[in-house]
Amino acid sequence: MLKKIEITQLRVGMYVQELCSSWIDTPFWQKSFMLSEAEELKKIQATRIRHAWIDVSKGLDVLGEPDVKLQAKPDPEPVPEPVPETAPAPAPRQIAAVSMDDELGRASAIVSKSKQAVFSMFNEARMGKAVDVDNAQSMVEEIADSVMRNPGALIGLARLKTKDDYTYMHSVAVCALMVALAKQLGLSEEEAREAGLAGLLHDIGKMMVAADILNKPGKLTDAEFVSVKEHPAAGYKLLKDAKGISAVALDVCLHHHEKIDGSGYPNRLKGDEISLYARMGAVCDVYDAITSDRPYKQGWCPAESLRKMAEWSKGHFDEKIFQAFVKSIGIFPVGTLVRLESGRLAVVVEQQVGKSLLLPKVRVFFSVKSMAYVAPELIDLSRAGMNDKIATREDAAKWGIKDINRYWLGEAANNR
Repeated sequence: MLKKIEITQLRVGMYVQELCSSWIDTPFWQKSFMLSEAEELKKIQATRIRHAWIDVSKGLDVLGEPDVKLQAKPDPEPVPEPVPETAPAPAPRQIAAVSMDDELGRASAIVSKSKQAVFSMFNEARMGKAVDVDNAQSMVEEIADSVMRNPGALIGLARLKTKDDYTYMHSVAVCALMVALAKQLGLSEEEAREAGLAGLLHDIGKMMVAADILNKPGKLTDAEFVSVKEHPAAGYKLLKDAKGISAVALDVCLHHHEKIDGSGYPNRLKGDEISLYARMGAVCDVYDAITSDRPYKQGWCPAESLRKMAEWSKGHFDEKIFQAFVKSIGIFPVGTLVRLESGRLAVVVEQQVGKSLLLPKVRVFFSVKSMAYVAPELIDLSRAGMNDKIATREDAAKWGIKDINRYWLGEAANNR
């Protein structure tokens, strides 16, 4: 029995079904939870949230009102209203596109909270607790909405993971990449979120792999590699008994390491034996893995990663899906160092919807001719009358550039 109350009426012992606020604005990663400690209550009351839904059949009622579990007589059964034979489908939500600068702050908050949420969710799974799909979907909603507003912001930020938080941030990144790819493939909003949830959960089986193997800085032994290769089946086992887990999430978890030529694992599926979503997951998983710093290697730059993947695509990936993936993040993804024909170095800041993939917004910061840094300047290469364009991708190490990310992050770099 649900009841909407004011935050001031909350008390320890209540079961909170939902706080009346966006997931990102709440102090907890769970959508529904038992309010069991005074400290949790203080956290909620310190926010701007004003109302909450409680379930009085699972916890305490409002003070001064009878506990529903102690009522002598049950409520009369409601008379169902007639349902039309064909209910109209809900209209898709309109999410307005915004600039990179406008989305970076919110995307940063979503990434930070999502990392903690995935950490909690994965560790609960490690301890044998079932995955709460409703809570995971709240996370996916926020990630998907950010990607719809501006994909480069959250996808770019999620790539900036450390070696220590790789497993958790990788799941956030793959979720975002799956949503962007689904959008590029023309899938529906519901299908895009389904893909996002599959991306979020695809590596949960790594919780069953020993941490010293996952974080090993050197080459794995044959036995250790066998242990790592067991994570898709382990993840499938963790998810299959969870309430509300879709067939799509189960499929992507089990088959995101399959390859088109049949050389993948665990079932050596090939071609059309691999589902659309698993083929999508394979591309997104590999891209984020090779662009990220790992215990045993530094990540490649985004554009170089795409070049490598293009070389592998014939046997590893579905080529049409890989091409759609490139379109979704750009030939020169956000964060790529490039040299312009004018002899200046710049970092790609933003892809532009409806414009050439070769003409992103870039921030110029170095002159090759004078071998000196120049005042950073944001340039729209697609602007009418703009004569400059990208000549080639560059390697930051070659130029001794230590922190290239601060140039595309702009003011947001100060908040990292």
